[in-house]
Amino acid sequence: MHEHDTPPADPSRRSFLGKSALAGLAGAGVTMGLTACQDKQSTTPAQTPANAQGDAKSAPHGKFDVPPGQLDEYYILSSGGHSGDVRIYGLPSGRTIKEIPVFNIDCMVGWGITNESKAILGTKPDGSAKFKTGDTHHVHGSYRDGTYDGKYFWVNDKLNSRVARIRGDTMECDKITQLPNVQGHHGLFPDKRDPVKADINYTTRVFAGAEFHIPLPNQGAGLTDTAAYGCLFSCLDAETMEVRWQVRVDGNMDLVATSYDGKLAASNQYNTENGVHYEDMMPAERDACVFFDIARVEAAVAAGKFVTIGDSKVPVVDGRSQANSDPKTALTCYVPVPKNPHGVNISPDGKYFVCAGKLSPTCTVIANDRVQAWFRGELKSPRDCVVGEPEVGLGPLHTGFDGRGNAYTSLFLDSQIVKWNVEAAIKQFQGDKSAKVILDRIDVHYQPGHGYTSMGETKEADGKFFNSGNKFSKDRFLPVGPLHVETEQLIDISGDKMVLLHDHTAYPEPHDAIIVRRDVIKTRQIYDMKEFPHAVLDPKSQKIERNGKKVTVYLASQAPAFSMREFTIKQGDEVTIILTNHDKVEDLAHGFAIPQYDICFIVNPQETKSVTFKADKPGVFWCYCPHFCHALHLEMRTRMIVEKS
Repeated sequence: MHEHDTPPADPSRRSFLGKSALAGLAGAGVTMGLTACQDKQSTTPAQTPANAQGDAKSAPHGKFDVPPGQLDEYYILSSGGHSGDVRIYGLPSGRTIKEIPVFNIDCMVGWGITNESKAILGTKPDGSAKFKTGDTHHVHGSYRDGTYDGKYFWVNDKLNSRVARIRGDTMECDKITQLPNVQGHHGLFPDKRDPVKADINYTTRVFAGAEFHIPLPNQGAGLTDTAAYGCLFSCLDAETMEVRWQVRVDGNMDLVATSYDGKLAASNQYNTENGVHYEDMMPAERDACVFFDIARVEAAVAAGKFVTIGDSKVPVVDGRSQANSDPKTALTCYVPVPKNPHGVNISPDGKYFVCAGKLSPTCTVIANDRVQAWFRGELKSPRDCVVGEPEVGLGPLHTGFDGRGNAYTSLFLDSQIVKWNVEAAIKQFQGDKSAKVILDRIDVHYQPGHGYTSMGETKEADGKFFNSGNKFSKDRFLPVGPLHVETEQLIDISGDKMVLLHDHTAYPEPHDAIIVRRDVIKTRQIYDMKEFPHAVLDPKSQKIERNGKKVTVYLASQAPAFSMREFTIKQGDEVTIILTNHDKVEDLAHGFAIPQYDICFIVNPQETKSVTFKADKPGVFWCYCPHFCHALHLEMRTRMIVEKS
């Protein structure tokens, strides 16, 4: 037997993985009593997918198969990590449906190559893309009446501190905004309704939390004065994508969550010590989940109680704890939670925010109404907003909800998903020792990061599926070299016991995602030619325009031919080619590729795209269609003749 034919190791290897990861934490001096928790949990075998239903053969895997020709029930919109893109999977099949280029360069669709995409990405003075890299982590959609409306989806770029918007009707990026005075933009979440205008029950703002402290402004002065470093929380307009305002805060922000009434945004924080090196980020027994009173922030901005930083004109208000000690006027509320928390999510009923402990084996339940009571001056301490803190396991990171009062938290060190009841956790916190908090556990393979439930970020959480995004696949798939594909595992959560349904792959390295019911998303099948100001409206209107050394070629395509059989330009010309696809058939895209000129892109039905380049190589170049479109696809080409100067 070949070494790679060895059957996967028993899930009990979770014990080894957990202990090895724990040893790493011990080396950093931050175990915080986790060893005792590990020993306690290791005495009881974890619930495996097989024995969850008696044996492996009885698990209802086939029940969720999607037969050939059938459609999935849900979309998964997932971040692509440092690939810089967003991926779409079908659920429950796990099939990859689309990769959406956002912060990366994509030669298939021409993202970062066409003039239109460069305008969205931003360019340097020479016309090249300002950035060719990005690091997407969190994808979230726009809301109406507490649930997804399918209009927009937003994703962050941690690497270059940008926010991108994807249109739900085309599943293509239409805007990118760079945040001023920010590094490490990590968490992101839209609001669910307007915090001030009661009649607006849809998304109007997008909130972005920054992770890294930097000099403000970061323009070469005060480089070593770390006490003056700062971190900003940003608010963008959902429609214009302009930055409305920013709040300076203590601590490094991780994820972001928003209340269903629109009044609060929250971000879990580590490093409230404002340290620079990791050992400086550990001394405090507790960090925080910071809450923002959005109406108060905007009132402060309107009253002129802000500063601007560097060249930016964006108003910045002070949300640091020392400047917000009076609850009745405070813009922010710092609720203490165990140190270095990871992840904050709100329950579908809007009552509770849950922070996962990461370095603590606990989750912290924070009551939405108590946070608002603190802002009214009705509580003695922000810690009084905490109503539960159950012990769930080692390395809790992210929490999803099923709409039935249960939470599902990923345990990185335990390589498990734990199911627990929120109300039982609250009763236990109040002293009820008989409260049954932990309802079930299931092993995953291996060490999960993000996890999320079907429609779980909305009031319509349906409790059908949990998807576990695992960080190490090891023996789950065919080996392809040192870098392994990531493992996404789909779990049935519709019953009392969780059941592992299947693995599907994810090219490294995805982070968070959302599961959206398929009826929510209404995509268009073709474009409207009139949307494009430079469209070639009639194939007969093809032409070549010359203005000195600048040449514009207007082309149309209709399978199986381009409207112009050939065109002639001169060496040294700056050439712009504008191409309009005149086919009206769904999915009938054309491509345009020019050999030796590094140009390749596609044009969808009724769409127009353009490229600009310098004709620096003389000769004959066959411009061809690289995207299959017709039986005579191979014959679809036009000849570009570049005359030697």
